[in-house]
Amino acid sequence: MNGVVIQNMSFKVGQTLTVTGVPTADSTNFAINIGHSPEEITLHVNPRFDAHGDQRHVVCNSYQGGNWCEEQRDSSFPFNQNEEFKIKITFTNEEFLITLSDGSEIHFPNRLGAEKYKFMQFEGEVRIHMIEIK
Repeated sequence: MNGVVIQNMSFKVGQTLTVTGVPTADSTNFAINIGHSPEEITLHVNPRFDAHGDQRHVVCNSYQGGNWCEEQRDSSFPFNQNEEFKIKITFTNEEFLITLSDGSEIHFPNRLGAEKYKFMQFEGEVRIHMIEIK
């Protein structure tokens, strides 16, 4: 796995993670992964410009025990190559509330069920400018 890995910031129930960045000019897709480790990802947020058969969709999933789980697709796609985006992810015991730049919301279940995650990874064709947890 490539990209930026953060393993010392705790993301706890009740907190909001804000990520701002810019997809590269030739970006096909990028991903934000949150979980315990690269093998246990509770939230995979994958905006796809043109990748894996998807065009301009946000795909969310989890990765557990060496397998991807059931994908959830959203047609809201406020991302443009070379333009800054902001994604806010609010974390509860039950779910992640993902708010995109245009205010659209994606609800995704907290499939691993933990109250704290320490592994975050940013991969793909994107430059991350800011990561904040409040």
